[in-house]
Amino acid sequence: MDWIVAPDRDGRGLPDVVPSLLGALGVDGCTDTIGFPECRSAAVLLVDGMGWELLREHAADAPYLASLLGAPPLTAGFPTTTATSITSLGTGRCAGEHGVVGYTFAEPGGGLLHPLSWSTHGTAEDAAGHRRSLLRRWPPERAQPEPTAMDRAAAAGIDVRIAVPADFHDTGLTRAALRGARFRGTHALGDLAAELLTALHADGPALCYGYHGHLDMLGHQHGPGSLPWRLQLAQVDRLVAAVAERLPASTVLAVVADHGMVGIDREQVLDADREPALREGVRLLGGEVRARHVYAEPGAREDVLAAWRETIGDRGAVLTGDQSIDEGWFGPVVTDDVRPRIGDVLAVMRESGVIRSAVEPGESSLRGQHGSLTAAEQLVPVLIAGGRG
Repeated sequence: MDWIVAPDRDGRGLPDVVPSLLGALGVDGCTDTIGFPECRSAAVLLVDGMGWELLREHAADAPYLASLLGAPPLTAGFPTTTATSITSLGTGRCAGEHGVVGYTFAEPGGGLLHPLSWSTHGTAEDAAGHRRSLLRRWPPERAQPEPTAMDRAAAAGIDVRIAVPADFHDTGLTRAALRGARFRGTHALGDLAAELLTALHADGPALCYGYHGHLDMLGHQHGPGSLPWRLQLAQVDRLVAAVAERLPASTVLAVVADHGMVGIDREQVLDADREPALREGVRLLGGEVRARHVYAEPGAREDVLAAWRETIGDRGAVLTGDQSIDEGWFGPVVTDDVRPRIGDVLAVMRESGVIRSAVEPGESSLRGQHGSLTAAEQLVPVLIAGGRG
């Protein structure tokens, strides 16, 4: 399967970004495996959906960002989805340790967790807008109990902040991925830039994480590379340039992404609800349209595996959860607590294929998608400004 880009194991993945910045800040026990300049303060801005291949293809729309494209790309990890990637970035761990193993995945109560809302997902009731919060029954601190990289930075005496949309305050994903940082709610590009710069002008050492989500939103709605997407990329370019030109001496701005994106070919859509072979023996269908966790009924794994392989054929890759772990898709370690969250069978799609489901009417209809292991989804940029003086 030469189209599969596996997550990096040599220190150039999203989980390595914050520990590497802490190394550049001189924190004991942290090693910079990415190559950031030594600095007294740092900010990392995650631009949702800005894949390395997309940025290179549309460099003319983002001349400042393109001017920083000197370093090799990072790998996002698996699956290439926002909840997983943000948790990888915030904890400095791969999904096999932090446990946010997909857009949706099995939770201890027997259903599916949607970590972006920290609620149930995957039933007709959920599709009608009646998701049930799992914040009390399965708190984020129990689902992801490991200290975050933000915790580690704060313990080292660094002023740690996150500048993210105001409605992310105290959400399940924020608590799982980014706890340990002071929350600074933002509303638009202007206050996002201002919060990053305010942190970098702090008297002592500081680390600030910022998030911009509109490029991903327009990629989903209109397709990556569409005119709305390109115009939004140009706005991101101006945002980064505005912050970079105001950087104080000896500070670093690192711009990364959580995943790339592919446009969907309507001729390459499989319907999990209308294909009997994709329903037989299946207890739960998790993940997302390009990377499915398939949870089998007891004793049905091998039959489910065979049926999914035959149905998908060369449109993707189908393997057992154990095989995906052996391949290192979820990182070098998969803990005993995390293993039940991974599907009995995994299906990842190549090129522009998807596996839709009626319980996800909004997600399944989007023009741009991600989650799989193609280079377009897996490779993300690391763009570095500042660090001199």
